[in-house]
Amino acid sequence: MTIKFCPNCGSSVTFKIPEGDNRKRHCCENCNEIIYQNPKIVAGCIAHVEKKILLCKRAIEPRKNFWTIPAGFLENGESIENGAIRETLEEAKLKVKELKLFQIYSIPRINQIYIIFLKEINKDDSFSAGDETYDVRLFSFDEIPWNQLAFQTVSNSIKNFIKDYPNNLKVYNDVLE
Repeated sequence: MTIKFCPNCGSSVTFKIPEGDNRKRHCCENCNEIIYQNPKIVAGCIAHVEKKILLCKRAIEPRKNFWTIPAGFLENGESIENGAIRETLEEAKLKVKELKLFQIYSIPRINQIYIIFLKEINKDDSFSAGDETYDVRLFSFDEIPWNQLAFQTVSNSIKNFIKDYPNNLKVYNDVLE
């Protein structure tokens, strides 16, 4: 992404290697601000119960009308766990806590890092569509709409979760005990 103006003082910036660095960066000659561009972090949650996974049908782009797990970009000042908890509440109106780290994906071509957590939910936990979601449903492992999943990271995470389901559940329960 090309940056034209300094977010600190509003002056024009140049693209150069700053002193003491080894990469070209957007630099402000006026206030000496170096504008770093770093990957975006996405935090999400595979919420599950009795061999069923909670999926949300997206009501926003990208991939509107496709299914995904509750996930989204981390906010400044927010831990990755709290980001996944917030996204699960916003997208599925499901309150979760005590998440277990499951997988991390680094996707350099789009400058994103995905951090996926697990949460076993109760049969009687309530959930419904949030503002960015058309529908929220529990899918049994054999009902998952594989060709309608929004992102490859979601597909990979679900496949890995199902592949090692009994062990994922055991490890999760061992951590809580």
